[in-house]
Amino acid sequence: MFSFTSLEGKRVKLVPLERAHTHPLFEAAQAPEIWAHYPITIETFADMESFVSKALEGRERNEQYPFAVFDKELGKFVGSTRYLRISEANNNLNIGSTWYAPEVWRTGVNTETKYLMLKYAFEILQVNRVEIVTSTDNKRSQRAIERLGAVKEGVLRKKYHNLDYIIYSIIPDEWEAVSHRLEGFLEE
Repeated sequence: MFSFTSLEGKRVKLVPLERAHTHPLFEAAQAPEIWAHYPITIETFADMESFVSKALEGRERNEQYPFAVFDKELGKFVGSTRYLRISEANNNLNIGSTWYAPEVWRTGVNTETKYLMLKYAFEILQVNRVEIVTSTDNKRSQRAIERLGAVKEGVLRKKYHNLDYIIYSIIPDEWEAVSHRLEGFLEE
């Protein structure tokens, strides 16, 4: 059975999401540009309460494992990410539902977050596939995923929230090259 835990790097700590994170995540979620290409919008505290509740319900069903992302450099929570569509039967999972406060865009936060999650997935859980999915209109997210070294597989039409999505993946044969690539970015 897959087992998940906190993950920590030089700059970020991925903390298992709890209801206590609702307020700091709501504070981090105030910029409207965060939600421009995200399938939902967080505008009110009640929206964030619902976001956290649904994530925790998904964790209870073993379908996902959500994290609050803590930036040790800034000393605060700056976003959220999760393992989702967890399939132990097929030995794979997705990484997604990621958003960050704009103040950490184009910093090492996302790179280190994804590195920690991929490392755990391939080296501890030993999955045979990690998928990362983004909408076709989210060019910033596509560039970030491609920068990781994920392989673009194709477009899923009208998949979630009536939107088209691009699916990327990384498999074990690619992990060594991807990990070296990300470690290089983190040393910059």
